Amino acid sequence: MLICAAVAAGSAIAGFSAQGAETGDWITTWAATPAPRWSDDLPAPFGVPEVLENQTVRQVARISVGGNSVRVVLSNAFGDKPLTIGAGSVGIAGKDGEVDQATLKPLTWGGKSSVVVPPGAPILSDPVALPAEALSDISVSIFLPKKTALSSVHWDGVQTAYISGPGNFTNDAAFKAESTLKSRLFLSDIWVDAAPESQAIVFFGDSITDGNCSTPDANNRWPDHVARRLQEANRKVAVVNEAFSGNRVLTDGMGVNALARFDSDILSHPKVSTVVVMMGINDIGWPGENAITPDDKEPTAEEIITGYKQLIDRAHADGVRIVGATLTPFADTFKGLPTEGYYTPEKEKIRVAVNEWIRTGGGFDGVIDFDKAMEDPGKPGYLRDDYDCGDNLHPNDAGYKAMADAVDLDLLLGPAK
Repeated sequence: MLICAAVAAGSAIAGFSAQGAETGDWITTWAATPAPRWSDDLPAPFGVPEVLENQTVRQVARISVGGNSVRVVLSNAFGDKPLTIGAGSVGIAGKDGEVDQATLKPLTWGGKSSVVVPPGAPILSDPVALPAEALSDISVSIFLPKKTALSSVHWDGVQTAYISGPGNFTNDAAFKAESTLKSRLFLSDIWVDAAPESQAIVFFGDSITDGNCSTPDANNRWPDHVARRLQEANRKVAVVNEAFSGNRVLTDGMGVNALARFDSDILSHPKVSTVVVMMGINDIGWPGENAITPDDKEPTAEEIITGYKQLIDRAHADGVRIVGATLTPFADTFKGLPTEGYYTPEKEKIRVAVNEWIRTGGGFDGVIDFDKAMEDPGKPGYLRDDYDCGDNLHPNDAGYKAMADAVDLDLLLGPAK
């Protein structure tokens, strides 16, 4: 039921995406995929409160392309009860949760200052006149007047969210935070009225694309660096990061599998020209003894490739290019931890076979070879030490920048098949 709700929510977004694009050239300039709370049997603690009540949440997002007006999408995709938003605001972010008072504007929905979001649904704000430059930081605040279950969360936000004590502080330039966390709560998209010739590239992946292990509040995910490169090259291209930690091609886990959410989370964005897929390492690593989900069946390389082919066919049917990225080295991932079974020599053979198909199979419209860019030249199968954040899987800040530098911008924007 939760997956159906999420797909339905995405379909709703797709509907008003098309309408918005027709009337205002709206484009998604930033995104964070919502996912449900996961069960206690996964080794990573969820770390997000169960509920909030009579509290304000302020979140900061760095947009990719700029515009003169913005719209905000909130998601109740995985809620089983209506979500009441008592008030909201948007503005240009300052430091430590502050907002530039001169830019602080109230959010409205159909002209109203509050809104109730049905279970499984998104809600799109009215346009707000807010000049926002490319790569600027936007602050979004929402007031939750009722007891609210935190059910639609982007867990690995790598960005500080500020939670107030009792009260509505959406119109305050600053408030004292009662607590902070590094997850996204309900905030799923920010749109801007981009130039008519603008296009969007959606990055579809797992924790490596989500920026796990990068420095919080520093915007060092590899798609963030790609967004900077595109702006430096004067390209009118939005970067939309629809990755989340733990995502798998074939199986649910820390969220909905790639095949189930491709239409709702990826193809629904207006002006999408290209999708970049870097996913599959969790399909390989999670199953097996001393791994994250020991009861799951280990997929074959052929099964993962079949999943890729589905994504390719569905993208092409929608007139969208799709670029494949090879899976980065993962030898000795989580070594010495209870989950060190994430890597085995047998799993490495699957990764090698999958990468070989990505490079030579001819299915993708282009290939980014992150495997070669990140591999230690003296230790095949291992992540370079100077790019490793310490777990032999996730890059550090230097590694994420190296990944972005390995991306050919012309490859991202080439012609469709």
